[in-house]
Order: sequence, then C-alpha cells, then structure tokens
Amino acid sequence: MAEEDIYRRINERTHVGDEPVEAAPALEEIEPAEPPTIAPSKSVVPERNRTAPASAKREPKIHKYLKYVVDIQASDIHFKSNARVHIRVKGDLKPIKGDPLSPQEVENLWFEIMNEHQRKQLAEKGASDFAYQLGDSDRFRVNIFRQRGQLSVAARRVNKNILNFDQLYLPKSIYKVTEFHQGLVLLAGITGSGKSTTIAAALDYINAHRACHIVTVEDPIEYLFSDRKALVNQREVYVDVASFADALKYLMREDPDVVLIGEMRDEETFTAALNAAETGHLVFGTVHASSSSQTINRILDLIPEGSRDLVRQTLVFNLQAIICQKLLPSIKPGLARVPAVEIMFASPTVRKLIDEKRDDELSKVIRASQSEGMLDMNECLKGLVEQEYIETAVAYAASPNPQELKMRLKGISAGAGSILG
Repeated sequence: MAEEDIYRRINERTHVGDEPVEAAPALEEIEPAEPPTIAPSKSVVPERNRTAPASAKREPKIHKYLKYVVDIQASDIHFKSNARVHIRVKGDLKPIKGDPLSPQEVENLWFEIMNEHQRKQLAEKGASDFAYQLGDSDRFRVNIFRQRGQLSVAARRVNKNILNFDQLYLPKSIYKVTEFHQGLVLLAGITGSGKSTTIAAALDYINAHRACHIVTVEDPIEYLFSDRKALVNQREVYVDVASFADALKYLMREDPDVVLIGEMRDEETFTAALNAAETGHLVFGTVHASSSSQTINRILDLIPEGSRDLVRQTLVFNLQAIICQKLLPSIKPGLARVPAVEIMFASPTVRKLIDEKRDDELSKVIRASQSEGMLDMNECLKGLVEQEYIETAVAYAASPNPQELKMRLKGISAGAGSILG
C-alpha cells in the first residue's frame, strides 16, 4: 500500500501504526492557491461554499493528506498542534509516521481552504463546521476547533457514492422506513456510527422511487443528491440560510413531502421536526442515543419539564420508527466495518407503552415482534456472529446484555414475557 511521507518530503520507508508501507514520491512545496476570480453576475454559488476551480494552477497543500485518506479508505483524519497527524482505519486511530506539526503548520494547512465566514466563526465561537469537496473525489465533513489555545481538526470522509441498504449490509426490514409518507423516523447512535449514511440510503431510495419534494437542512451538507424521480433541495446552514432557526421557519413554506433535519440538537430543532411530522410530512432526524428507550428519554430531556407530557402525546401519534446503529469491526475480507442495528417500528403496542411512560419495556416489544420487522440488538449481533461478519468478543462488547447474548449463541432463547398488563 503506497503512502506519501507527508512530513519529511523525502523517499523513505515509513509506517502507519505498526504496519510498514512503502513511501510514495516526496511532496513538492506548493504555493497557496490563488482565490477564484468569478464575475458576480455569473456566479450562482455563494463565495463561502465555492471550492477552487479546476483551472487553479496549484492545489492546496491539505489535498495531499485528504487524497491519502481517500486512497486507503480511512474514515477520518485528525490534526492537533504539536502532534503527529492521525487517521482512523477500521475504527482504530493510528498515527502517521513523521514529525509533529507546529501550530502554525496546522493553521496554514487549513486556513488555505477556509473562507472568511468560517475563519470568523472559528475566531468568535472557537469552532467551525464545514464541508469540503475534494475535486471529483469524496467530500469531507470538517470540524476545526481550538483547544488549550491551539488548533485541532477532525475531518470525516463522506463517500461520494450513496450506497443502498443492501450495500451497507443492513437488514431487509429497514426498507419499511421508505414506505412511510408521514411521521417521524429517528436514527440513533454515537458519533461515527453511520447514522448519516443510513439516512442518505433511505432518502436516495425515496428519490429513485417516489415523485415528491425532498428538502434537507444540514450543517454542513454531507451527501449530495441528484434529482431522480424526486426533486431534492439541500440547504446548508450559514451558506444557503443564515441560521438553523431561519431554515426551520421557512421549511413549511417550501412545500416539502420528505424532510431531513440533521441532528436533533435542541428543543427548537426537535419541535420543528415534530411539527413537520404532525402536519403530514415524513421527517428524518438523528439523535445521540444507544437504544429506543434511551432515544425517547433523550428527546424529552430537550423539552422543558412542563411541556414533556404534551410532547410525549405528540410522539405517540407521529413516531414511525427508531433505528439504533453501531459500526463494528468486521472479519470479512474487504469489509472494514459492519452495522449492528436495533429496529423499532411504532406498532400499537409500542405507542401504548410510550403513552403510559413505560419506555423501559420497549425492548421486550422489539424482541417479541420480529415477525413485524423489528429487530433487537442482541438478535442482530447473534446473526453477525453466526454469519462470520464479526468476532464473538466484539459482539459481547457491543451487546446491551452480554449474558443474554451468550445464551442466544448457545441456542437458548429467553421469552419476552408479558408485555401489556
């Protein structure tokens, strides 16, 4: 596997972690790219969302790093002042051999591609999020932030190709979320668990099979959609609209059928999503949670205590599905990571339990409702082990109940017991 010795700029044998690889030709010194000159009357792209044109004589130095991430199919690259650059491969963070980068070097690398708005946001708020398109290759979701007075950067690679559910190794029953025409579908999981990728697969399936209007509100835009059977409009906060609040305010005037409201980060975004679902739209969103019951609790934690009962009632009538996802290291050749998922559809029993505040019993319903397409995490992990996608130790580590999983792998199934009483 070829690797560019990005630091020493000489040809020599180098390493990623403990694995020796051959160095690629040394990098040449590159002058900063000239800013694009585009006549205002012809430009339809906001300046802060514009990347360097193909006619630029020299490419930004950061491209060498980003191209390397694409070449080896790493998921992330990390920069920290006075530290070596790290990359994440198959879930593991590994340093690239070379000298640490000084604060000035980190700043020079990233400021070269940042626009005035992003630099101002970093100066005022201590962090900035943006997406960066690497030519005709993949996109990167970038978070640049200050820590202990110095710069650090985390950049996640977003595959330019939108994979379908089958290519993502997701269960067949997940296709059911694309059949809904109204309601709320939530993707739950930690950062880096593949939530955005799964939503992209769902939206692209709808795009290919339904004549409708899809509107996304994202910060920043990750996957780029091309109109197929649907009309797709993607709004990036701070690029296409001044704020998340403004985007949500105008959303219902844009005649959407399907809506993506990125991360449910506060009361405002969740309330807007719930209002959209309540008024007859299909709404997708993400939540940081690890199970269906925890997702309900996380949502209600965003709401003032006096309004929680009303929001719970609205959820009872409008929730369609919660999908909780984890990405686990795979032992299948050619497959770096595989998703493990819990799928809960809002059946009458599920709605009754949510209404009665018996969220901790939802797992029992999921376990007893496989015939309806639901899937609990341990059953999914059991299948991944038996199909030799993951190691047993990995399954135990990811399980919400390792002892129960151990019994299932031995062929002993615990009964769901009485759910309603």
